[in-house]
This record gives sequence, structure tokens and C-alpha cells, in this order.
Amino acid sequence: MDGGAGPSLFPLHRCKTLHLVRHAQGIHNVEGDKNYKAYLSPEYFDAHLTPLGWQQVDNLRKHVHASGLSKRVDLVITSPLIRTIQTAVGVFGGEGYTDRMDVLPLMVANAGNSSRAAISSLNCPPVIAVELCREHLGVHPCDKRRNVSEYQFLFPAIDFSLIESDEDILWKADIRETTEEVAARGLKLWTRPEKEIAIVTHSGFLFHTLSSFGNDCHPLVKKEICKHFANCELRSMVIVDRSMTGSDASTTNYPGKIPAGLDRPSDVVDENKLEKEGPDS
Repeated sequence: MDGGAGPSLFPLHRCKTLHLVRHAQGIHNVEGDKNYKAYLSPEYFDAHLTPLGWQQVDNLRKHVHASGLSKRVDLVITSPLIRTIQTAVGVFGGEGYTDRMDVLPLMVANAGNSSRAAISSLNCPPVIAVELCREHLGVHPCDKRRNVSEYQFLFPAIDFSLIESDEDILWKADIRETTEEVAARGLKLWTRPEKEIAIVTHSGFLFHTLSSFGNDCHPLVKKEICKHFANCELRSMVIVDRSMTGSDASTTNYPGKIPAGLDRPSDVVDENKLEKEGPDS
């Protein structure tokens, strides 16, 4: 439809629901919000959550459970930095971890100076770390990740198999990714087969990726899509495959006419009935 002038219709199986979450407050945000140059400080390498950030996580966790969202999500994707992983497991992880040999925790106790108990991997969606949804790469130490082997020790039940290198070979000390490059890798993320996905990521990644969408919508809808996320904010959106790149068949459509038989419009049936019975019958 031109310019988003009215409602639009699209097949359900060519859509997926994304629950987009910006990480909770990190130690770098506290000073960075006052002075942007603070993001250049090595002190904030792979910044972890603040105590206030963990309160934000607890509040969002209550919301996703009260709204029923926790039972609908098929998969949680997280950026492989400690603040996003902490947010992902804190919000979507299981309840009541007990030390069992056959069940690994999503997070061990006190991971990333959290002063938090271990978080269970029971009765929660799988969590997978994906490099595509990292923050702007380069220059800022807070956006450089640790070795995957360190994360695996702290977050044993998270799947890190899609990360090809143990060391962070994507972050460069003297080269900052362009906004176009951030958006380009963001667009690759939506090709996952799952239909309802939570993605825990970063402010810059969300803003620059989402700015690629909504050009066919009303300007106010475009503005709603693209506005910056607050710490630990969640927004649910539907993404539509308009290009037939997806090949999944619908799981809810039903073909009808089973068993086979006559299949004529009801008005045709009514006209034939009138012809046989006559106008005065």
C-alpha cells in the first residue's frame, strides 16, 4: 500500500515476531551518559551490569512472566558481551537453580561481579550467542568481548557454537564500524527459522538496524520503529518476508474441500434453488 495509507494484510507464515531488548544499565553507561568520551576508557572493557541494571532486569523479568511472553518465545538470541548475556539470562532464564550434575546453569553464581545466585536453564527457551547483534565494533573498549572460553565458564548452558573464533577478531582498536555496516549485519539476523524470538542487544545496533525499516509506513510509525531504546526496554515487532526468501509452509493454514466435493459459492446455490422452485413456491 502506498505510504502506509491503511491496514495491510500478509500471510502469517511469512511473518515472525521479534521481542527486541536493549541490555540493562552497564557500568559504562553511568559515566558515558554524562560524558561520551568515557566510552573510550579501558576501564569499561566488556562492561558488566550495575546494581541498578540488575534491578531493571528483575523488573523486566516480572513483566515477561506476567504478560505470558516467557512461554511464547522459541529462542533467545544474545550479543556475546557480558552485559547482554547477563540481561538475557536474568530476564528469560529458569527459576530456582539447584546444583545438579545433569543440568548446567545458564549463569554461575556471581558471574561478572553480579553478586547474584546461579540461574537455572530449566523450563526456559534456549539461549544462543550471535556476533551479528553486537554493538558498533571498534575503538570503544566496552564493546570488545572476552574470549568465548571465558564466557563458557560463566554461562555454561548458553550455546556459543555460532561464534567462530575464541578471541575477538572483529573489534579493532583504531577502526570504528560505520552505521551502514552495523545495519547490514543486523539485516542478516532476521533469517532465523524460529517464529518468535527475543533478541537482547545494544542501543546503537537497534537504532541503526531498525532505521532500515518503516519507509513504507506512516511517518509516525516509522518514528516509533526507530526511536532509541532505554536500558532494559523491550519492544515487540513483527517482521514480514515480502520477497519470498522464506520457504517454510504454514503450520496453521488448512486446504479445505476435504473430502472432495462440490464447491460453489452460496449465491450460485441460492439462484439454482430459486430456478427449480419457481418465484411463488
